[in-house]
Amino acid sequence: MSRAPRTPEGPRISDGTPGAPGEAGAPNVPGTPSTARTPAPETTPPSTSSTSGPSGTSGSLPVLAEVVRSGFVEGHHRGSLVVLAADGTVELALGEVATPVFPRSSNKPMQAAGILRAGLDLAGERLALAAASHSGEVFHRDLVQKMLVEHGLDAGQLQCPPDLPLDPVEAETYLASGAVRDRVTMNCSGKHTAMLAVCAQRGWSTESYLDPGHPLQQLIHSVVEEAAGEPVAAVGTDGCGAPLMAITLTGLARAFRSFVLAAPGSAERRVADAMRAHPEYVAGTRRPDTWLMREVPGALSKMGAEAVQAVALPDGRALAFKIDDGGGRALGPVLARALGLLGVTGPVVTRIGTAPLLGGAREVGEIRAAF
Repeated sequence: MSRAPRTPEGPRISDGTPGAPGEAGAPNVPGTPSTARTPAPETTPPSTSSTSGPSGTSGSLPVLAEVVRSGFVEGHHRGSLVVLAADGTVELALGEVATPVFPRSSNKPMQAAGILRAGLDLAGERLALAAASHSGEVFHRDLVQKMLVEHGLDAGQLQCPPDLPLDPVEAETYLASGAVRDRVTMNCSGKHTAMLAVCAQRGWSTESYLDPGHPLQQLIHSVVEEAAGEPVAAVGTDGCGAPLMAITLTGLARAFRSFVLAAPGSAERRVADAMRAHPEYVAGTRRPDTWLMREVPGALSKMGAEAVQAVALPDGRALAFKIDDGGGRALGPVLARALGLLGVTGPVVTRIGTAPLLGGAREVGEIRAAF
């Protein structure tokens, strides 16, 4: 089948200057390109930045992905994306990259670095799990339980909500076994276990460890600002209940860049090294973050809810983007295209970027990048 032509709309370019002060779904399944269509003209109005976030401006953001069914474009996913060169300068900026967003779980490497700075000595799989949005597979749940025991804690102290495994395949097996929603199974349980452990070690309150004014959360706030190179624009509550710091996409890309370039032995480098050495604990066996970190040497990758993604390569090149409507199904195609702009190619990029649409249990189209 031939590739359908895209609409004549081009992405709006912004200068990438910093502005004023969650999770991925199921992995993609290989598919095929769609049939051709007749493009329809579209006009893009100028956009404006707002410190309250990009909501309300989605119509002015560029289309990052198209939804093509049976040769007909039935929908679009708009968003913003920034690509940094190896020297940290903005190489490409699409949409509102200087407007603060909630990075959701893409903030987890910074949270893990804050936990290390507070004094908890984690390494290997345990440190990777502290920065994870894990799939809830058996090996994830087992390690969370071990960590709780090692630090004299119990699952009842976790303040993340009970949940099913994030991975849909694992969720079916879990439910078929008769299991129910549990805090340990929730994808942020590794982070919460590490937070509780360092609080217990320091003599800080374990009951209020999610309060934004708690010493641990104040330290994490500082780590986020330092890594992003900009002030936190807002503090909210993430899906797991932890404080969530808003920064720009440019700041998020800078943060990931700073982790891969950090000095060996620093908290930031220890987190990056643990995530890259044990990617299956950061995500899961069927997750794009795992595939990317396993198959692209030195890559650091972390998805977040509401369709956020950040990646850094060992030479300092980095990217960050957010799909404005939170459509996680567009993450793979947009990530694959952005990786291509960084010069990353190969089977793993194709695997991540393939997102077929089904009709009658067969492929009838695709979600594809549009920039």
